[in-house]
Amino acid sequence: KKISDILEKSAPKPGVPADLQNLLTQHFSENRSVIEIEELKLSDSCFLPANDLTHSFSSYLKEICPKWAKLRKNHKEKKSVVMLVICSSALRSLELIKSITAFKGDCKVLKLFAKHIKIKEQMNMLEKGVFHIGIGTPGRVKALVEQDGLCLNSTKYMILDWNWRDQKLRRMMDIPEIKKETIDLLEMSIIKLCREGSVKLGLF
Repeated sequence: KKISDILEKSAPKPGVPADLQNLLTQHFSENRSVIEIEELKLSDSCFLPANDLTHSFSSYLKEICPKWAKLRKNHKEKKSVVMLVICSSALRSLELIKSITAFKGDCKVLKLFAKHIKIKEQMNMLEKGVFHIGIGTPGRVKALVEQDGLCLNSTKYMILDWNWRDQKLRRMMDIPEIKKETIDLLEMSIIKLCREGSVKLGLF
């Protein structure tokens, strides 16, 4: 059965933290020990309230981040963002960037995807300016972190564009490449930061 055939028949259910937990356990169960898998577990306190499918992106961000104006004002570090939003494509990133006007105020948003933008350009921008929100694809974000172009120490929120479906009705975690890159990014640094309490994860 194709995933789109199954999805056409089922009503969309909003993603919850347990979905991400199960996905990680499933992904790592083949080649990790029980102890290693334990270390990748996230407690419920690592998560922000999930989107119940009634929110626009702006209203969701306002709910999970009521003190945004203060956070934005206090953020002075270069090579970093306060909020990282991960989605499945460059097009979807642009849609989300347009849709957060009501939330973002006068903060600076950086596009973090590969389409038409060289990684060097993004690294230069991060080095020279202060950005508050980064929106992009997991592959490019991961590459920026690996090449020390993006530092996650100031990041407080990571939002996964979990519920949105593309034309084929696939969510980001239904696309093998995007799913793998997202899990790699989580494993590389985000899970550790969540467990230490500095980053909170949201499923939109």
